[in-house]
Amino acid sequence: MAMHVEAKTANLVELLADGGAEVAITGCNPLSTHDDVSAALDAHENIDSYAVRGVNDDSYYDAMHAVASHEPTITVDDGMDMVKLIHETYPDLIDTIVGGAEETTTGVHRLRAMEADGELQYPVFAVNDTPMKRLFDNVHGTGESSLATIAMTTNLSYAGKTVVVGGYGYCGKGVAKKAEGQNADVIVTEVEPRRALEAHMEGYDVRPMSEAAAEGDVFITTTGNRDIITREHFERMQDGVLLANAGHFDVEINLDHLTDLSVDTYEARDGVTAYELADGRRLNVIAEGRLVNLAAPLALGHPVEVMDQSFGIQAVCVRELVENGDEYENGVHDVPDRLDREIAEIKLDAEEVEHDSLTDEQQEYLDSWQHGTWIALHTPPVTGAGKDWSSVDTLSQTERTRRCVVCGPRVP
Repeated sequence: MAMHVEAKTANLVELLADGGAEVAITGCNPLSTHDDVSAALDAHENIDSYAVRGVNDDSYYDAMHAVASHEPTITVDDGMDMVKLIHETYPDLIDTIVGGAEETTTGVHRLRAMEADGELQYPVFAVNDTPMKRLFDNVHGTGESSLATIAMTTNLSYAGKTVVVGGYGYCGKGVAKKAEGQNADVIVTEVEPRRALEAHMEGYDVRPMSEAAAEGDVFITTTGNRDIITREHFERMQDGVLLANAGHFDVEINLDHLTDLSVDTYEARDGVTAYELADGRRLNVIAEGRLVNLAAPLALGHPVEVMDQSFGIQAVCVRELVENGDEYENGVHDVPDRLDREIAEIKLDAEEVEHDSLTDEQQEYLDSWQHGTWIALHTPPVTGAGKDWSSVDTLSQTERTRRCVVCGPRVP
C-alpha cells in the first residue's frame, strides 16, 4: 500500500490485516504521514509501516522500495506511485500480482495513460471513478477539509472574500459549493467546455485564470494537472493572497516561477510560506503547495463520514481480487456496481437511514421494453377468458399488456 498514513487510513490497514493479510504500507505524500499512526500500525504483528513525515525525495522512494520488497500480491494506491515503481523497477513481481486498486483522480488519470500505452500489466480498479467515492469523498471530503484546513492554518474567514477554484471536476465542485456556503464570492476556472458551462449554469463566475488572478483573495487548485497557476498569474495577484492546492501532487502551483519572481521568502506562520516580490507584494503559499488538507500542520484529512465509504470500496475491491481476480484482464476496471451498492447499503444501515425499494411490478416495468403509450391507444374489441375487453379505459396496466400480447400488432 502507498497511502496517506493517518488515522482513517489506519482503519483500512488494520481491517485488511485482521482479515489475514500481511500488509506493508508507506506514504504517498512526504507531508501527509502522521508519525504516531505509522508507529502504531508498525506495532501490529501483520503490518510493516515505512511511512515517515517530512522525508526528502530519496527517503520517500526508499520506503516505496521497502514495501515492494515484500513481493505484494495486491497493491492499494493513492496516486499510482507504487504501480509505476513495480512496473519500472520490479517487473518480475507482476506475474504474482493479482491486481490493484487506485483511489485518486490523479492516479486513475495516470493509470489510463499507462493502459493506453499498453504498459499496464495487471488489472486495477478505478476506485476514484465509482459513485460511492466521487459523490462523497471528492465533493464533500475535499470541499470541507480543504477549506477547513486553510481557515485553521490562517485564522481567516471566507465571508466576503473571492475564492478562485481551479478546475470544476468533482473536487472543484465541492470546494466551490462549500466556499459559497461560507459567503464567499466564487470564481471557477476550467479548460473543459462542458464543465465550464456547468459551473456557469450553477451560478458561478467562470473566467480564465489570467483574469481571475487579479480578482482572487484565495486560490485553490483541484485539477490533478500541472501549471494551473504560473508566472503570468503571480504577476497579476493582489498583496496578501492565499495559494493552496487540493490536487494530489505539488505541481499545480508553479513554485519555481514564484521563487524566480521573489526577492525574499519566509515562514509567515506555521504552514504558510510568504513569497515577497520586488514591488512589496506578498503571496502566501500553504503547505508548500502540497495536498493542503493532508499536508498542512493542522490538517486532519477528509472527515471520517466520507472516508469510511472510500475505504469501504477499497476493502471490497481487495476482497473481489482475492475471490475473483482471475476474471479480470490487465487494464483499468470500473468498480463492479454490486460492490458500490453494497457499501451504500452498509453506510445507510450504519446511519440508520431507511429508504424505499422497488416492488416486483416496478422492477418488471423497468426491465421490460413492451410497456408504452401505444398500449392505451389500441382499441379493437377483444374477448378472452370470459372477460369483456371492449373498453380500454376499464383495463388495468397488466390487462393492457396482456391485451397487446393477444392482439399482436401495434397502432400509431
